[in-house]
Amino acid sequence: MKAFAVYLCVFIACASLVSCGGQALRWTPEYHTVRSGETLYSIAWQYNIDYRTLARWNDLGDGTLIRPGQQIRLTGPDSGSSAMAATSKENTSTATAPAAPAPQWRWPTDGKLALGFGQSPKTQSGIRITGQTGQSVVAAADGQVVYAGSGLIGYGQLAIIKHNASYLSAYGYNSVLLVAEGQQITAGQKIARMGETSSQQPALHFEIRRNGKPVDPLDYLPSR
Repeated sequence: MKAFAVYLCVFIACASLVSCGGQALRWTPEYHTVRSGETLYSIAWQYNIDYRTLARWNDLGDGTLIRPGQQIRLTGPDSGSSAMAATSKENTSTATAPAAPAPQWRWPTDGKLALGFGQSPKTQSGIRITGQTGQSVVAAADGQVVYAGSGLIGYGQLAIIKHNASYLSAYGYNSVLLVAEGQQITAGQKIARMGETSSQQPALHFEIRRNGKPVDPLDYLPSR
């Protein structure tokens, strides 16, 4: 009984830590093995790390030349495998990075805002916009496609667009992508067709990230 009580206390403490701040704190491994189709941007996106920080930790230059099987360090060289140390290192690195201005944003699709930023576990990093299956998804600002694929679990067919050194946007749950990695995109250009969520609801998952960190898209999108 005493052992069970100790276990229960530890479990509650861990649960409190995970839910701290209203957003899950994910354990970060020390390395990530590159899989076919992944880019530096998709790996950085997966672990909430700024792509420039990831490139610097791994001496990758602009990060365009990574290959399947390559080991990518996910923590600072001197931080060990501690997730907290990695987060601290990341925050220090991105805080000193030059801040690029926010682009002129537009809504990525027509439809109803179904879930706001942080409103549910499914929108801890973005928003959900509902609509009709197959309707157009457009680029929210000018930029370059840095990832187009289905390798990130939970996003379906996903496109990530780099707008400048600080800002990226992502478009998930698509049924089909209409763009390829490396392609230059203009605001309003069709990049995908809306697909469905795991509950078969037509929707778009949309994110904006600044220096690798998710921000509330409603703080940037025009009122409507």
